[in-house]
Amino acid sequence: MPTLNLDETAKCACGAVSLKFNGPVLSMLVCSCRDCRKSTGTGHSAVVLMTADTVAVSGKVKGHAIKAASGSEVTRNFCPQCGTPLFAKTARAPLLILIPAGLFDEPDWFSPRQAIFSRTHLDWDVLDEALPQYDTYRDNGGF
Repeated sequence: MPTLNLDETAKCACGAVSLKFNGPVLSMLVCSCRDCRKSTGTGHSAVVLMTADTVAVSGKVKGHAIKAASGSEVTRNFCPQCGTPLFAKTARAPLLILIPAGLFDEPDWFSPRQAIFSRTHLDWDVLDEALPQYDTYRDNGGF
């Protein structure tokens, strides 16, 4: 599969924060851990993974750090005005940034390649059966 390079800007719902993306997408995935379910309010998160240096943030953001089920500290950042989830960072991979696919206006290019934390996936949240699923992270420990 060819590498997807993003060159676009996404904004929160109120427009107070914008993120400029310029670089390759490293991975696209869904995660069904309890933390992601709580942060999205649904059965899983849909995540675009990039290096942090390919994303420029304009505007004030607020973060909330928690110790995730993986044992790593995860900081989820959101717009303090409207509450839109913007990005997350994990101490497990500090050079990476996790962006919710729904932040983009038209993410037709989003195509998850794996489902992680399937051990806590909810039966009512239907995923493509062909999507490789892992109980925690991929067998090699990566995203």
